[in-house]
Amino acid sequence: MTVTDAVTVHGPRIVAFGGGHGLATSLTALRRLTDRLTAVVTVADDGGSSGRLRSEFQCLPPGDLRMALAALCSDDHVGRTWARVLQSRFGGEGPLAGHAIGNLLIAGLWQQLDDPVAGLDMVGDLLRTRGRVLPMSSVPLEIEADVIGLRPEAPDEVSTLRGQATIATTAATVQAVRLLPHEPPARPEAVRAVLEADALVLGPGSWFTSVIPHLLVPELSRAIVRTQARRILVLNISTANETDGFTASRHIELLAEHAPSLRLDAVVADERFSEADPYLAGYAAALGAELVEADIAARDGSPRHDANRLAAVLGEILDL
Repeated sequence: MTVTDAVTVHGPRIVAFGGGHGLATSLTALRRLTDRLTAVVTVADDGGSSGRLRSEFQCLPPGDLRMALAALCSDDHVGRTWARVLQSRFGGEGPLAGHAIGNLLIAGLWQQLDDPVAGLDMVGDLLRTRGRVLPMSSVPLEIEADVIGLRPEAPDEVSTLRGQATIATTAATVQAVRLLPHEPPARPEAVRAVLEADALVLGPGSWFTSVIPHLLVPELSRAIVRTQARRILVLNISTANETDGFTASRHIELLAEHAPSLRLDAVVADERFSEADPYLAGYAAALGAELVEADIAARDGSPRHDANRLAAVLGEILDL
């Protein structure tokens, strides 16, 4: 059931931030704890199917929103079937090749309804999702990054890269990111959800393109700072891509650099990732947080969280 049509709901009001696979993992865990779940999703994707639709129709990129909806779908046969349909892609070499079916559905509803949130709510009703999916901003955004090491002949030179897909795959070291346009408008529904929440969960996910951007939307960032909700940061299982070689402490430091007013209540880290960083507890404490170390990695050896184990840890933090 969605927030919009729920009659009986259970559990605390939790808002999860992120995008892509990281947010999907967080939502999969959190839906074991509550029905009152809101996903606030980045809207800066400019690659693949999302980038093509964004460019052609001047709409929000639907891909990360689609993944969040699929993660919240009902566990019955109908719900899981719809989730698979949303995630499946057209094959071949024609104009539809590579497009996710869910992206086309969402973009089509947006054209009909002229309201991104109404379209997402309709897809949520179709999937009987346990929660609601909202874009973090009312407009599609671009990410711009300062990087070093882009040119081997000038390893200390600071360069500028633009675009989520470019930043996510660069071999250069990202130092900082910002959003274009500057100070973009937040979705009012997302701000309201944050202010009314019992708990906020930030991460896991691509640090510069999925996690930090939420702190760069002024209205949303102010709500995250002002809310009475408990603020929980979930660190990634390991470093890769955007933060390859960064320590766990550096991840927290980057959040503080981009949002100096941010304070946290808990930082969740996989014990194997955190044990290599003796400074992590101190960095967490500097933001007011308790460090919670646990065995939360997937058992197949991949750099993913185990949703059941993550749910258990989050449940303990929230006294559920």
